[in-house]
Amino acid sequence: MPLADKVYHSLHARIVNGEYPANEKLPAEMQLAEEFGVSRPVLRTALEKLREEGMVVSRQGAGSFVRANVSPAPLGFSKVETLADIQRCYEFRINLETEAAALAAERRNAELLGEIEKALDLLRAATGSLQHREDADFMFHGSIARASNNQYFEATFRALRDHVNVGMKLHGESLMNDGRKGLEEVLAEHTRIYEAIRAQDPERARAEMRIHLEHSRDRLFGGGLLDLSLR
Repeated sequence: MPLADKVYHSLHARIVNGEYPANEKLPAEMQLAEEFGVSRPVLRTALEKLREEGMVVSRQGAGSFVRANVSPAPLGFSKVETLADIQRCYEFRINLETEAAALAAERRNAELLGEIEKALDLLRAATGSLQHREDADFMFHGSIARASNNQYFEATFRALRDHVNVGMKLHGESLMNDGRKGLEEVLAEHTRIYEAIRAQDPERARAEMRIHLEHSRDRLFGGGLLDLSLR
């Protein structure tokens, strides 16, 4: 896929998922070019395609802005209503995020590795204060999805925000019952995922993400998963 198309798809995903809201100015061309690791002419080709599709509009001397009539496009996931829904969400995340982590290990750049590390630092600080921060947890996993350089992983994870947050909140509450031990165990799991991505070891990143998500699920459910067999 040409570089301009990759940049176009990433920017398109960010717009439709609300990362760049309607009427908001996009980051400066130089900043975006550095983030995507492309030249400014390549970036401008991607922006031109977005303008042609009516996603962004250029304002003389001010830059590019998201058009007012562009709104986030939901993927249609129903609300979490039962424990079975939470278990299903974990099943989906285990399949989704293990592959995202492997791709992130192969493809991440310095900036996105820094985002993952920043989220890890927030989790480390919260653990030191005997707290669990769902926002930092979501930031950690979301940054890995972005580092996969595949807009489908990123868009799907963002669409699952409410569902993931329900599980993270309940998981955090279960961790507090174990005090420091539980929090430090989860921090160690996140750290191993980060280290595998930093080392550009996709197999280890995939395995560590699976271990983390399975442990999170099992801590929440106490090892007693629901039987979801169709009868």
